[in-house]
Amino acid sequence: MSSILAIALNPTVDVSCDTARIQPMHKIRTTNPRHHPGGGGVNVARVLTALGERPALAYCQGGAAGSLLHDFLKQTSIDLHSFQIAGDVRLAFSVLEETSGFEYRFVPEGPTVSEAELAHLFDFLKRSNAGYVIASGSLPLGAPVDTYARMAEIAREKGARFVLDTSGPALTEALKRGPVFLFKPSIGELQKLAGRELSEKDAIEEADRLVTSGIVEFVALTLGTKGALLVGNGICERVPAIHVAAKSAVGAGDSFVAAMVFALNQGHGIKEAFRFAVCTGAAAAMTSGTNLCNPADVEMLYLADCKTRKTLPAIKIGAS
Repeated sequence: MSSILAIALNPTVDVSCDTARIQPMHKIRTTNPRHHPGGGGVNVARVLTALGERPALAYCQGGAAGSLLHDFLKQTSIDLHSFQIAGDVRLAFSVLEETSGFEYRFVPEGPTVSEAELAHLFDFLKRSNAGYVIASGSLPLGAPVDTYARMAEIAREKGARFVLDTSGPALTEALKRGPVFLFKPSIGELQKLAGRELSEKDAIEEADRLVTSGIVEFVALTLGTKGALLVGNGICERVPAIHVAAKSAVGAGDSFVAAMVFALNQGHGIKEAFRFAVCTGAAAAMTSGTNLCNPADVEMLYLADCKTRKTLPAIKIGAS
């Protein structure tokens, strides 16, 4: 099995398109239709593959959309492990309004899963020998709120590093119990967790609180147009945002997580992995719809970052 396992409990088939203008009560004609497998863990696995890794992906599959999702994924080199559910995998939609440049995203809740259905995935996780386990995305309806917390405990028992990118009650529960090697919140998610608005100084203190509690080893906090912060193990590093011609926000966070784990799995240090992740997240914003990042864009941005730092590029895309 791959050394990296991504988990997608609530995957999607992502449908994206463009239109000149969105008008209420009008039939909206669209162009440039695109269809991709999506959802947090799926996107992470797709980006890892694009960078040169061959990850494993454990995901729920059900209904006609689930069959379509599986067909899309079979066209990749991802090591697939699907788990059948009775409900239908969700369809998510994003529409780019060309006149304004605004992107409209419609994301349904998705199917309800039973604990019996999830039990098969837990059994699989217990048999896995992956060095990194990445839990990314929302929990499906019906999943116990401690689902990710239980996964973190299994990863610890297996000696794996658990990476978490989620929000809401599932996040709160996971951070009560840990252990989490890497937690990747956005500033909005960290503010919800803290229950208040946070200045950058406050955000650093909140991230440090999570680290000093012993639950989280590293926090990689994305700040949107203000860049990103890495906190943990005596490190507090801020990387400014890379300004690009953004076409879509879809998958930027997933690309960030995938890139960071990709670099760490190659044996690079946490700081270098963090900077590479910032470059990859920016590259994802350069692509339209649900295309995620282009490896050539990642390489271009990373080489530019290395040039600015007057250092040789350490991370090799296409090599794992």
